[in-house]
Amino acid sequence: MAGRSPAPFTPTQERVGHVVIRAMSAVNVWLYRLSGGRVGGRFRHGAPVLLLTTVGRKTGASRVAPLLYLEDGDNLVIVASKGGMSHHPTWYLNVQAHPDVEVEVGSERRNMRARTADAAERSALWPRLVEMYRDYDDYQARTERVIPVVILSPRPA
Repeated sequence: MAGRSPAPFTPTQERVGHVVIRAMSAVNVWLYRLSGGRVGGRFRHGAPVLLLTTVGRKTGASRVAPLLYLEDGDNLVIVASKGGMSHHPTWYLNVQAHPDVEVEVGSERRNMRARTADAAERSALWPRLVEMYRDYDDYQARTERVIPVVILSPRPA
């Protein structure tokens, strides 16, 4: 039915979705690194993909997540959508605890610092993010949480 908001995920759908996302992400990271971003470097409708390496908030181990991104000057902007699931993705919880991250765009690596966009920044960036990847609006409609927008800024050497 046109104009109808997507239904929230059930707990079972979220459990299965989490496993599927994890498996697909592992394959994407492997192909991305193997090809220098030529494979896995674009998502549907041409949205660009980066690899975000975070430090696990509980384990201290490195964790890598493939994410869509938007360029905004020297900054890169990513979205903690998890497909509209009810909980934030693990990578987002990790950057809240450890904001210094590494980003791979193609075969280039950059040291960056992550921070959650404030309400005004999010309002300004959201339409551009949706223009890049229209499913973000459906993801936001599916969940009660405000999906965080994260700004990655270059870290001084």
